[in-house]
Amino acid sequence: MTKPTFYVTTPIYYPSGKLHIGHTYTTVAADAIARFKRFSGYDVKFLTGTDEHGEKIQKKAKEAGMSEIDFLDAQIADIKALWEKLEITNDDFIRTTEDRHEKAIQKIFTKLYEQGDIYKGEYEGHYCVPCESFWTDTQLLEGGKCPDCGRETELVKEESYFFKLSKYEDRIRDLFESGFVYPESRKNEMIKNFLDPGLEDLSVTRTSFDWGIKVPFDEKHVIYVWIDALCNYITALGYGSNNIDEYRKYWPADVHFVAKEIVRFHTIIWPAILMALDLPLPKKVFGHGWILFADDKMSKSKGNIVYPGPMIERYGVDALKYFLLREFSFGQDGSYTHRNFVNRINSDLANDLGNLVSRTVSMVEKYNDGILVKNDTKTEFDESLIETYKQSRADFEKSMNEFMFHEALENIWKLVRRTNKYIDETAPWVLAKDEANKDILNNVLYNLCESIRLSATMFSSLLPETARKIFDQLGIAGQEDLYNWESVDTFGLLPDGTKVHKGESLFPRLDVEEEIKTLEEMFEEKKIEDAKPLEHKEEITIDDFDKVEMRVGKIIKCEKHPKADRLLVSQVKLGSEERQIVSGIAKWYKPEEMVGKSVIVVCNLKPVKLRGILSQGMILAAGDDGDDLVIPEAIGAKDGAEVR
Repeated sequence: MTKPTFYVTTPIYYPSGKLHIGHTYTTVAADAIARFKRFSGYDVKFLTGTDEHGEKIQKKAKEAGMSEIDFLDAQIADIKALWEKLEITNDDFIRTTEDRHEKAIQKIFTKLYEQGDIYKGEYEGHYCVPCESFWTDTQLLEGGKCPDCGRETELVKEESYFFKLSKYEDRIRDLFESGFVYPESRKNEMIKNFLDPGLEDLSVTRTSFDWGIKVPFDEKHVIYVWIDALCNYITALGYGSNNIDEYRKYWPADVHFVAKEIVRFHTIIWPAILMALDLPLPKKVFGHGWILFADDKMSKSKGNIVYPGPMIERYGVDALKYFLLREFSFGQDGSYTHRNFVNRINSDLANDLGNLVSRTVSMVEKYNDGILVKNDTKTEFDESLIETYKQSRADFEKSMNEFMFHEALENIWKLVRRTNKYIDETAPWVLAKDEANKDILNNVLYNLCESIRLSATMFSSLLPETARKIFDQLGIAGQEDLYNWESVDTFGLLPDGTKVHKGESLFPRLDVEEEIKTLEEMFEEKKIEDAKPLEHKEEITIDDFDKVEMRVGKIIKCEKHPKADRLLVSQVKLGSEERQIVSGIAKWYKPEEMVGKSVIVVCNLKPVKLRGILSQGMILAAGDDGDDLVIPEAIGAKDGAEVR
């Protein structure tokens, strides 16, 4: 029989630096569902890869004194080594610098141009290099900064080809009502922030740099990231080549896993491109949340990035996988701390699972020479144990198919915890004291091992290494019919006479305070290793600086911008005059917190409208790559006083 297909992708990662735990999170989740679908009978295609063009890569390579491709080859080698360490089972790895991709992109671009979905014009707008995004004046934060990352943008005016994104607005709006975007909160964000204001045509080429795929009929243009990067999901399947068997077999994708900051590109721009090509749309885009570090966004400059490599080396690959999949609800932001990482290992892996396996196998060896004996002698607790197994199995499958990995693991752990309780209820050490209880004891030991088999079989697609160790201790290694997907439908498959043997502890219990200290030292070393000199702007003279007029202003009123969640509108008193200033600070300050502050204002900045509201100056703030921001106060200074 032909197996049903399942196509899952990660985003293609931008290899300008080392990947951290956030990238790992997406990839581990995609790997978990790929493994589960293979396990449950699907023909799976699992794609990951790298987005290798653009101005940022060109700049990074230049800084490193390397050619672009040499710089990229080194980065990609590190990424592939990390995926190998994490036992990621991707079937393909697409690089956008590969011939199979570049040639297909040129064909796609030409097709869209010839049918009128791409046209030539002139672009003028603000460009953020790190985000590779263009922004209009009304979208920018105060001071012309990127609304996504808070960094400086540059004003770009150049000839460009445009994609008719606006043409597909109605169809995309209809698509959003079909369950295409998940979770629901991401759908609502896209509608409010992008569809409701109206879609504008999209600049899809650049002439200001040349590291990219050339427009085949106009080679001074390189094809911009949207058509280039997003189309990897079909070029990897052979679309645009002479061999499209894989495309016919696996497309459309069942799910694209992406982090929430790129949901816009995958749910608006990508489907519009596919609509223009008259191709089927992906079935679902799942925008997961961020992993924060102690409730703060990770930033290399802060030294709070968590890298997976050292954690795998110290705690093992499955400890990290379990934490990522169990600790965080996949659709929401979650906060990493060293303490919750160590506590999760201790409570779930060492205490619940590790202790269960160790105690059970030890008792079988102690009371029955390691041999399982199957019989029909029941206890009053057997039915409850088996009912828990049945419910766990049904709930686990449902949660996995909904990509709710934390719920899937919790459903297995309900069986793990119920099995531990079964030990306490039946007290095998008491039964062993009386030979008359031998049949009951054998039944209890068998039920314990069978519950462990079923638990390990279910989580084998999420924690494969741990499952392998358990199957070995249960004496069934190599007997795949006892731990395939069909085997979880039946309680009681372990053969009579199976011999168990105790192995090393699955997850030794950790000293919490000692491990937290070790982790802090580990990442402090990484912080020093990653540290780099500050990047300074071009020097100015005192005459240049003297052109800037800065004064102390007192905020007398502040409220949220009616059309932009990121912006606050402040009324600022500057001596005898009052000004209105729009600031992109809503992420860090509430309106009521701003009132009464004495702030430093740039007074002679040209007024500009931000999302339709006039801003007459700029409030100074100190920040770090848009991840952290503090407004310095001129405490004790009179409003209107000049800052010298």
